[in-house]
Amino acid sequence: MRALTLLLNAILLAAIAQPAAAADLIAFWDQPVKGGNVFNASPKDRAYYEALKDTGATWARLTFSKWKGKKRDFLIGDADAYQGLVPEDLAVLLAELDAAHAAGLKIVVAPLTLPGSRWIQQNGNKFDDRLWTDAAYQQKAVQFWRDLALALKDHPAIAAYNVLNEPAPERASLRDENGSATQLRDWYDAHAGSTRDLVAFYDKVIGAIRNVDSLTPVMVDGGWYANPRSLASWPRALSDDRVLYAFHMYEPYAATSAPNMKRDVPLRYPGVTTDYAGGKARWDRHLVAAHVGAAFDWAAKQGLPPTRVVAAEFGCMRRWVDCGTYLTDVMDVVETRGGHWAFYSFREDEWEGMDYELAPDLTPGRFYWLKGEGKIDNLRRDGKLMDLLRSRMVP
Repeated sequence: MRALTLLLNAILLAAIAQPAAAADLIAFWDQPVKGGNVFNASPKDRAYYEALKDTGATWARLTFSKWKGKKRDFLIGDADAYQGLVPEDLAVLLAELDAAHAAGLKIVVAPLTLPGSRWIQQNGNKFDDRLWTDAAYQQKAVQFWRDLALALKDHPAIAAYNVLNEPAPERASLRDENGSATQLRDWYDAHAGSTRDLVAFYDKVIGAIRNVDSLTPVMVDGGWYANPRSLASWPRALSDDRVLYAFHMYEPYAATSAPNMKRDVPLRYPGVTTDYAGGKARWDRHLVAAHVGAAFDWAAKQGLPPTRVVAAEFGCMRRWVDCGTYLTDVMDVVETRGGHWAFYSFREDEWEGMDYELAPDLTPGRFYWLKGEGKIDNLRRDGKLMDLLRSRMVP
């Protein structure tokens, strides 16, 4: 009896010794959670995150890559020649995480730039393909993530590491983003083991992260800018068992994006027809369900629960007359399938296109004028689309 008592006491002490935040990291994702994207040009304070929390969000996907740093590329220093994290930039990022934590939000950090893959909008509008052609840059990217995981692993705000926003190793050789399923699978088979093998790249990055952080979940975007059909073309799941598989949803892009608003008669949803899966397709809630469902179907075949699948971005132009219908259809399918979601985006400070708190009658010109005058805080924030999102945030 004494031996049993000692054993039970030892188990209890071991359990108490485990950090509560670390134990909860994967548990946070065991039930569907909803949030928003934080893709600002400058860091934000606690009040910003409290406003996001007030929408009902429990998490945010945060990029720091737009921020002005001590060197060319924030935190990385130089995507051409990574040497280590920039300490001054890291301090800024940690302060941002502190603000989010104080507001009660969990954060997924999501760089737009890695060594050898500078974000196109910071690269002269030229796609940077070096990460997918040069193993040396992949090793630098692996080193960056090891360094970043070591720096962030104990921060209580962190819910996951998102390796790279919208990777596109297919872009240089596969021109049709929404080609046939056979075409997509054949491309992955043909590039297995090469520097364009996204699955193998993620395995390398996660292996380096696990050398310093065994617990924090890792979020990975599918290829072709996080297209769910690209994810569904992967030959296998990753070897790590604490991975979240992410996709982004803006299809049909011809209708949901800014160029549609410049048409004399914008394309409508449902009803718009686009090239899709090797043919033509009419977009409605059924096609949205099939497109998004490809990621969930693939996960199920890998033996993964739906709570390992994340609609990490979705959205449409706030002034588009069909935006509410579209958002509803996307949320319906993700929630029905049992996944997580995060809308794009919350109070983005350099672009108003998908700021759902703003009403449709606020023109882009008015927004940018107020921004230039330093009066952006005076904007009326009573947009009905945010009311819609709020209503869906309720558990």
